[in-house]
Amino acid sequence: MSVPRMKTSTTTQDDARWAAIVNRDARADGLFFYSVKTTGVYCRPSCRARQPRRENVSYHETREAAEAAGFRACRRCRPNQASPQQENASRIAYACRLIETAEEPPPLSALAGSVGLSESHFHRLFKTITGLTPMQYARAERARRAQERLSNAASVTEAITEAGYESSSRFYENSMARLGMRPGDFRREGRNADIYFAIGPCSLGHVLVGQTERGVCAILLGDNPDELLRDFQKRFARANLIGSDNRFEQTLALVIGLVENPSVGLELPLDIRGTLFQERVWAALREVPPGATVSYADLARRIGRPKAVRAVAGACAANPLAIAIPCHRVVKSDGELSGYRWGIERKAALLEKEARR
Repeated sequence: MSVPRMKTSTTTQDDARWAAIVNRDARADGLFFYSVKTTGVYCRPSCRARQPRRENVSYHETREAAEAAGFRACRRCRPNQASPQQENASRIAYACRLIETAEEPPPLSALAGSVGLSESHFHRLFKTITGLTPMQYARAERARRAQERLSNAASVTEAITEAGYESSSRFYENSMARLGMRPGDFRREGRNADIYFAIGPCSLGHVLVGQTERGVCAILLGDNPDELLRDFQKRFARANLIGSDNRFEQTLALVIGLVENPSVGLELPLDIRGTLFQERVWAALREVPPGATVSYADLARRIGRPKAVRAVAGACAANPLAIAIPCHRVVKSDGELSGYRWGIERKAALLEKEARR
């Protein structure tokens, strides 16, 4: 397979930035700043000042870059200070760290007090930023600990106890939803779990699709079908892998259709398995619309972890669901293409397909 290299055009990115300015979209605050050459100031995307003419606008990745270009901070939106959104993200990030390091889930009152908010305000803010309530986040974190320990513990009971569950019944209530299989089967690398799979050719080489009873668990791209199969077998070393099943051909066809037109999305349930951090990154990736791109720093800010850029890049690299979780839409801060688990040529080709739609 030979896919021509390409540089990501900034046109689509600039269109998205201009739309954020027009709509005064606070969600874009911190992702970029814009300056206006006729006034000599730079602003946040959400600034309530009069909308400038587009031809007078320039974009900057950071406030330092805007100031280095000779622009001064707007007195109305004060872009040289932390925005309310950034302050809230920092508060919730701090609360998340408290939950992750606590032996027992901290009470809501303690979490809210630690960041100086009322319980009701903290609860709403936490759910808005993370997509989960504090209790749901604590449960997910405890399940993650159990998932890590299942591979190394002497028994399932030991793993459950070490993860902080008061009783095994609490863990088993949600274990299928979290692990995709029974805890004992997960500990034995998927033994006894039925996973259907198929491999087919596509414009990017070959694609392997795997599916559990919960949903699609793998979409792997490559040149060599045998290498794809070995990768898949290694991931699910002791599962019952079922290939060449006629009922699964329709699922394969839908995924191949996604490869050819990544803008359409995949209307199939996904069996997403990762650490809590990885799943937060992958959820943020699924919110990036077709034709748009984000940087690793953008993603880190969106999940409230602005300093975790390398960890975000690692989560993108660990993504087992090519295109369905669109890590191909992540680029460097300067718009250049960066690494991609399935090859940078495929990344360029996917972005080019989306740009044509």
